Amino acid sequence: MTLVKICGITNVADALAAVEAGANLIGFVFAESPRQIDPFTAKHIVRTVSGAVRTVGVFTEESSIVLKVMDECNLDYVQLHGGQSEEFAERIGAERVIRAVRVKGERTIANLDLFQNAIYYLLDTYREGIAGGTGETFDWELAIRAKSAGKPIFLSGGLNPENVFDAVQRVRPFAVDASSGLESSPGVKDHNKIKEFINNVRKSDATT
Repeated sequence: MTLVKICGITNVADALAAVEAGANLIGFVFAESPRQIDPFTAKHIVRTVSGAVRTVGVFTEESSIVLKVMDECNLDYVQLHGGQSEEFAERIGAERVIRAVRVKGERTIANLDLFQNAIYYLLDTYREGIAGGTGETFDWELAIRAKSAGKPIFLSGGLNPENVFDAVQRVRPFAVDASSGLESSPGVKDHNKIKEFINNVRKSDATT
């Protein structure tokens, strides 16, 4: 079964909608973004969903603040989305690190083995000056090749209810991750899109 991560959660209603629709993980963006959330709100949401899903904090910085927020919000994973060092990832603990990589081409995939302190790789679309949330896809053939890098793959970048069936069909990733493709406005999720997205993932799973 392909796991589903709904990222960019900013409020309780969207979190509960993701849980009800069958999401496996929800993500909170602590970096500068239209979907940025403060630790107090994230902590409240985590308490509200009460272990129904795994929780992920998305960070672009490398500082003790990351560790503090992870602890305060009781997050399961940290998604390193800013080229943080391997030393920092090791400090967090590889079993809690999702290493996000913005895919530019073949070289990006070839260099995945530079990031060993991670339990998963998340592949996102590269766009100059933007750390994530571009709403754009990349060449999924590169994601297929990345599966040989030795860690389970989260496929991200421009996924939405319309294309996720094909994405799962072609790539067969460990997980899919969506954010802007499920919104009614920046930072606000469309609950019907969440349901449709997850239903289409399950339909694609059923064809194997």
